[in-house]
Amino acid sequence: LNAAPGRAPRQRVRFLPAPAPGGGGAVELVAARVPVLADHPLVRGPRFKKLKIGAGHRLDVKASGVFVLGIGHGNKLLTDLYNCHLTKVYIVGGLFGKATDDFSDTGNLVEKTTFDHITREKLERILAVIQGTNQKALLMYSNIDMKTQEAYELAVKGLIRPMGKSPPIITVVRCLQFALPEFQLEIHCLHETQQYLRKMVHEIGLELKSSAVCTQVRRIRDGVFTVDDALLRTQWNLQSIQEAIRNCQLKVETELEKTL
Repeated sequence: LNAAPGRAPRQRVRFLPAPAPGGGGAVELVAARVPVLADHPLVRGPRFKKLKIGAGHRLDVKASGVFVLGIGHGNKLLTDLYNCHLTKVYIVGGLFGKATDDFSDTGNLVEKTTFDHITREKLERILAVIQGTNQKALLMYSNIDMKTQEAYELAVKGLIRPMGKSPPIITVVRCLQFALPEFQLEIHCLHETQQYLRKMVHEIGLELKSSAVCTQVRRIRDGVFTVDDALLRTQWNLQSIQEAIRNCQLKVETELEKTL
């Protein structure tokens, strides 16, 4: 921001001495516009010394993907979006056949197991049970009478969400790829942490009479923000950030109006 072109310095009128038209060494005062020295960068210093930046739903060091930041007034919008309890979507990779102390493939090895008996059908049955159990939890924490017209309208719009704090809730989980010993899941969830998703992969392995570790946690959507909205590290410059804010502004306003 400080490297961006600044506004022109203010001007003030000063009466400066100048030679009189008649000559002879006479001097007269002439009105002139001069810049205000208080606006000079060497006097004023950097225009921006502090910039309030807020973090949205965080990502730990072993996860990647969409990470939302709020700048200035955007910090209040971040809070409003948090109160909408929006769904986040992850791509989670897993590897059957071993278990570690932190449920990731980089942790300390605890045990090795066989996995030849696992099939995609068995995995998808486990995923269906997980999704069904979490759907019941979602309805319980939403505090909505499911027999009412309001519940029907919210369900049609996909707006059934917890009204406050709740444990992690998985709304959708499906298998994207399956090639033993590796598999890949798409998980839609609320109020989760990345470590919770790694533990979920571990528990899936146990349910299938084996073990599993998480090889990847990548967030591809955080509420209204997707990977397409995200800026790569090489795009962290003023022009790209300003353009990203403009592009996302309408989506944020629409979501807040719909939900709140």
